[in-house]
Amino acid sequence: MRALEILPVEGIGEVRPGDDLARLLAKAAPDLADGDVLVVTQKVVSKAEAQLVPIDPNDPESKARIVAGESVRILRQRGDLVIAETRHGFVCANAGVDLSNVEDGWAALLPEDPDRSARRLRDGLRALMDVHVAIIISDTFGRVWRRGLTDVAIGCAGIRAVVDLRGTADSFGRELAVTEVCVVDELAGAAELVMGKATGVCAAVVRGVDPSWLGRGDVRTDVVRPAAEDLFR
Repeated sequence: MRALEILPVEGIGEVRPGDDLARLLAKAAPDLADGDVLVVTQKVVSKAEAQLVPIDPNDPESKARIVAGESVRILRQRGDLVIAETRHGFVCANAGVDLSNVEDGWAALLPEDPDRSARRLRDGLRALMDVHVAIIISDTFGRVWRRGLTDVAIGCAGIRAVVDLRGTADSFGRELAVTEVCVVDELAGAAELVMGKATGVCAAVVRGVDPSWLGRGDVRTDVVRPAAEDLFR
C-alpha cells in the first residue's frame, strides 16, 4: 500500500486578474518534484483568469441573473437556491457562481474551460521549474442524498481522471465488473483537508501518487456523465 503526503502551499496571497498563477505557485512551492500532483482551488484560477463579474449586494435579483446566465438548464429550485447544469456539464448549486473569498460587489464564475486552465498551469510550471507535475483544479460541491460539502475536480492535466479497475480481481479473486475510481475527485477532497475554506491556502501538493495514475486526463470528457447514462436527469 502506497502512502500519500499532502502539503499545503502557503504564502501565495491575494490573486488578482491577470496574475501569472503558474509563477505564483512556482515561487510558493519551490520544491515541486516530478510526479507530484498540485491541487489548486477554482477560486484563484477564476481570479487570475478574470472570471469575475460585478454584483449588486442590495439587489436579490442580481445574483439570480448571473446564475441564469451561467446555466444551460435549471434542474431544481427552492427559494434562492438553484441546482443548475453549467455549460461545462457540471450539475451544481447556483451554476458555480460564488460570492465567498471575493471582494464585496463581485461574484466569481467557473473558469471557461477548467481542463484547459489545468493544462496551462502544468505547461507554465514545466517551463518555469523543469518539473513534470499533474494539476487538479478543485471546487466545492454538494452531493446528492448526502449532507455536507466536499471538494471535487473540475479540471485536470497530467493525471488520469478515472482509473478503470474493471477486469481486475478483488481480494477474493473475483473479477471487478463495474469499478471505476474517480481518483481526481478523491485527491481533490484529500487536498482540501489541508487547505480549508477560510485559511487563505489555495493549493496543496499531493506526493506519492501511484505513477500508473499519471497520464492524459480530462474531467469534462472522462468524469461528467453523459445525459444518456444519467438515470436522474
